[in-house]
Amino acid sequence: NMQRQAVPLLKTEAPYVGTGVEASVAKYSGSSVVSKADGVVEYADAKKIVVKNAKGKDTYYLTEFERSNDETCLNQTPIVRAGDKVKRGEVIADGPSTNQGELALGKNMVVAFMTFDGYNYEDAVILNERLVKDDAFTSIHLQHYEIDCRDTKLGPEEITRDIPNVSEEARKNLDKNGIIKIGTEVKENDILVGKVTPKGVQELSSEEKLLHAIFGEKTREVRDTSLRVPHGTYGIVHDIKVYTKENSDELGAGVSKIVRVYIVQKRKIQVGDKMSGRHGNKGVVSLVLPEEDMPYLPDGRPVDIMLNPMGVPSRMNLGQLLELHLGMAAKNLGVYTATPVFDGASVEEILDMMKEAGIDDDGKVQLINGRTGEPFENRVSVGVMYMLKLHHMVDDKLHARSTGPYSLVTQQPLGGKAQFGGQRFGEMEVWALYAYGAAHVLQEMLTVKSDDVVGRVKVYEALVKGNNISQAGMPEAFRVMIKEFQALGLDIQFIDKEDKIHDLKELEDVEDKEENAISIDEIDAKTLEMMNEVNERKLAKKNQDSVKPSEDEFEEEVEEFDIEDEEDEEIDDLEADFESEEDIIEDLKEMDGEE
Repeated sequence: NMQRQAVPLLKTEAPYVGTGVEASVAKYSGSSVVSKADGVVEYADAKKIVVKNAKGKDTYYLTEFERSNDETCLNQTPIVRAGDKVKRGEVIADGPSTNQGELALGKNMVVAFMTFDGYNYEDAVILNERLVKDDAFTSIHLQHYEIDCRDTKLGPEEITRDIPNVSEEARKNLDKNGIIKIGTEVKENDILVGKVTPKGVQELSSEEKLLHAIFGEKTREVRDTSLRVPHGTYGIVHDIKVYTKENSDELGAGVSKIVRVYIVQKRKIQVGDKMSGRHGNKGVVSLVLPEEDMPYLPDGRPVDIMLNPMGVPSRMNLGQLLELHLGMAAKNLGVYTATPVFDGASVEEILDMMKEAGIDDDGKVQLINGRTGEPFENRVSVGVMYMLKLHHMVDDKLHARSTGPYSLVTQQPLGGKAQFGGQRFGEMEVWALYAYGAAHVLQEMLTVKSDDVVGRVKVYEALVKGNNISQAGMPEAFRVMIKEFQALGLDIQFIDKEDKIHDLKELEDVEDKEENAISIDEIDAKTLEMMNEVNERKLAKKNQDSVKPSEDEFEEEVEEFDIEDEEDEEIDDLEADFESEEDIIEDLKEMDGEE
């Protein structure tokens, strides 16, 4: 389970202690290139291998720097040279995580089972800084981000360098089409693809009116919808792909263009990354120690990794200790061993090999403290273990939020890194604050840091202006609860400590609401009024054979209704003689969709 989470490393290395099936796994995985027939290598480079055989020539093209589904790098490397003879079925190019045609997911490391100042408590792992410097666990990661151009009701979106309210500094790495140049180093919030979307016609500001008067041109009514680097992401632009209908690319309905940007990262191992052996012995890197501070062997070699011995007894995975000793013996003898799953090396065979390699029977060594130069009190188990770097890396998980998006219903911050969300302060965490009696912290957590809509704005304002923070208001969750009760048919009253009954509407923020909006009751009354008017006219028409009223008269009647400006144009288009009551209701619905 851990092996499938291993990340392909920059430099691969086959294990000293294998199972004997590594070559078969690598060959049949599909990631390596295998010769189709016997022959002689005529040409080999990083892009292709040409093999001459009895029937002619076979050309094998190698994948170079391709992105896998889990955002790692798929690269094939030739392992043959011009003039080499190859047999049918022989591996001629290594894929990711293979070495000389064998599976190579990790690295052979000198491991000591010992504690170190509590830094490897709870399965934590301590690393030698040499592993960072030498790129022992460095991996390449490719991420891709895409943006599409759509045809909207207000007009088509456009990919352009001309983005409103964006400085020249922010656009310096974009080409003339508004797409970032390959090779650019980018960090979070940098523009990758400039895009503008048309927005509805708005009332012009005084500045825009002045510009219009001077230059006789209207400012473009567009908003910035550019593709930017997401928070917490960095890297170098590796590739750009543009898909358009002109190139006969398959695009969705209403999409005119898609731009995809690939960003590459080189990630060294660091504190917070997850590592594992091949026995379920996983842990998180807690400390990267300088080479000179690591405990070292009597011959002066510092160990690479320190693991906690307490990770062995309760889990009973003693295979890791046998691997440790066998690995050390194999390394000293310069051989690679195969110990199959159900027919592996016995303890006696391992002891014989250790004896041959000049290792003590108990596999322990007297280590010397790198910081003091003193030998440690007890001898320590030291050996060679195959360690993997797993896909769970701190760069993907580290996340912090200042202010960001809120949920529409509860008005609480969204959750998760992808949504730039907040940290969940759950029921049990609230209990912990109850237990401490931390009343003010608790109130902050449940109001201004969460869903007290008015309060959080006031707090932000107070922090910016350097004023004292005002008292917290009412959380939105309370209002949601009241509405839920009302939906169940329960009338809930909100009474403060002075026994004053508050109407919930008083507490609502009414700033955004239009004062002249029509209520449903008003519309019902006006509908009846209109219908009566029409019926009277029809009656008059029948009785007196009178002519229909002029358009001017009808417009005057309509203007009596208190309706928002935007809808006036639609009212002008209404005909004077309604066919039926249904038509009136239909027209009213068009006038005010919400009601």
